[in-house]
Amino acid sequence: MLKRYAFGVGFVAWMITITVLSLVSFEDDLAPDIEIPYLDKVVHFSFYFIAAVLGMLFIHAEKQKYSLTRKRTLILLSSLLIYGIIIEVLQQSLTTYRSGEILDVLANSIGALLGTLLMWAIFSEKTGLKWKN
Repeated sequence: MLKRYAFGVGFVAWMITITVLSLVSFEDDLAPDIEIPYLDKVVHFSFYFIAAVLGMLFIHAEKQKYSLTRKRTLILLSSLLIYGIIIEVLQQSLTTYRSGEILDVLANSIGALLGTLLMWAIFSEKTGLKWKN
């Protein structure tokens, strides 16, 4: 029972973190002047990959009450994809210091998809991985 709440709280906390980091301005003076190509896209991918993993862990922890169905997994994945699009639209429309980019949406989507697929593969019936009680 504790796992169910821990993963649920972790997932919600992670989504709040993504929202805050996506919509709040950070002063450029605080950031070091290191140029890493496509670092922004790697960050977007990582945020949504972790969100998908946490969401799938939450779904799997709920397995005692509900089965880990494709429907629940597709709802999680769809929600993450829509959320990533909404965040990019909000960045473009509500902020002057951030811009919404289609490549960010793509990085978000790929991260969410791969995180979901990884967890689906790990917890599929074929692997037999189960929670230890």
